[in-house]
Amino acid sequence: MDYEAILFDVSNGVATITLNRPERMNAFSEALLTEWADAIIRCQDDDDVRVVLITGSGRAFCAGADLKAQGDEDYALQQHRGPGERRNSLRYSVHRVPQALEYLDKPYIAAVNGAAVGAGMDMVSMADIRIASDQARFGMSYVNVALIPGDGGAWLLPRLVGKQKAFDLIWNGTIFGADEALEMGYLLQVVPHESLMDEARAYAEKLASGPPIAIQLAKQLVRRSETLPFMEALNAAQHAMTIVQSTEDSKEGPLAFREKRAPNFTGH
Repeated sequence: MDYEAILFDVSNGVATITLNRPERMNAFSEALLTEWADAIIRCQDDDDVRVVLITGSGRAFCAGADLKAQGDEDYALQQHRGPGERRNSLRYSVHRVPQALEYLDKPYIAAVNGAAVGAGMDMVSMADIRIASDQARFGMSYVNVALIPGDGGAWLLPRLVGKQKAFDLIWNGTIFGADEALEMGYLLQVVPHESLMDEARAYAEKLASGPPIAIQLAKQLVRRSETLPFMEALNAAQHAMTIVQSTEDSKEGPLAFREKRAPNFTGH
């Protein structure tokens, strides 16, 4: 697929997806959502990609729904469709991104360069790691237009900041800055705006130099722990350990330690 609404680059084991509708603050379009989901699937299928980095161009990460486009006649006509006609309206549009992420077992890092509001904040919440510019702004702004989190935010946010804080953010739609997001545990790190991509890329490349099979299986274990009883989680860990102990990387790590050198993990 040729990309127009996103930029896509792979180097040093890191795939960078850049949302590229700066004139609309990277708000959703059909092309952007289609290309975004396609790029994620492409990253999962490419063994040369070990880490995925997502960011936005211009002054926003993602403004979510394109409210200007919602004033168009075509959109207005859609709003008059009945529930039966609209029951899959999210599933076959914006939900394609989280659906694709469900199959991505590689680290997915958000470098939040600016505003991430409404569904844009939901998209940030889907990342495994969130690093933000000191100019980033966040908000679960659905309530301000009489909507509810439609893109996974009601599931994701309580797991990141706790149920009480999630209610507060969702019900009030307050816009808040990067420092507050860091304080509530939503972000891993806040960095100066001008160094955001350097810092995020350095973090991503460090992960990309690690043992990919171990990192991917660890991600799977963390995800499964959200629903598994403890004893079943232990069994899952045993199965994953059996796999990683059979890899060449599990031999390379101890060998490099003994030889006092950096390990060369090949993913085998």
